[in-house]
Amino acid sequence: MKHALLNLRRVAPVLGCVAALGLSGCGAELDELQTWMDQQKREVKPNVPPLTPPKKFDPQPYAASDAVDPFSNQKLAVALKRDERAPSSLLAAELKRRKEPLEAYPMDSMSMVGSLNKQGQPYALLRVEGLLYQVKVGDYIGQNYGRILKVSETELVLREVVQDAAGEWIERNTSLQLVEQRAGR
Repeated sequence: MKHALLNLRRVAPVLGCVAALGLSGCGAELDELQTWMDQQKREVKPNVPPLTPPKKFDPQPYAASDAVDPFSNQKLAVALKRDERAPSSLLAAELKRRKEPLEAYPMDSMSMVGSLNKQGQPYALLRVEGLLYQVKVGDYIGQNYGRILKVSETELVLREVVQDAAGEWIERNTSLQLVEQRAGR
């Protein structure tokens, strides 16, 4: 151990000289780099195009304040009356009949949990907000004037009247599938 310390004492000054020479070499490279950077700054001229001046803003008066509000209840009422008067309108017949209780709920809040036959007529069991309802062909459910067309053991098929992208009332068929219950529920 003593011998190793003596060797370290002899080698330490040599290592210090080598490190000092290495660092002095870096200083020369730094000076050379700084000279090159200064030369580049003098020679290179930036080429930035001038900014275009902003366009003059001309304020326009709001002239549509006297027009009919597109979201007003009056406009909706006029459109519904127009649909009622149209003899070919799908919606006209739906608006004239009395609403059934399950038409107050959206279809995604209903689930078919079973089916049964009563006097030879198939019924579907629907769960809505924790209550069970029996529905048959011809009953109405959902908020899109859905009329039940077919009841099977695993599915309920209905016809809905909805508006397409152009605002026209169209029929579309949709279904409600039987939901399998896990044991213990």
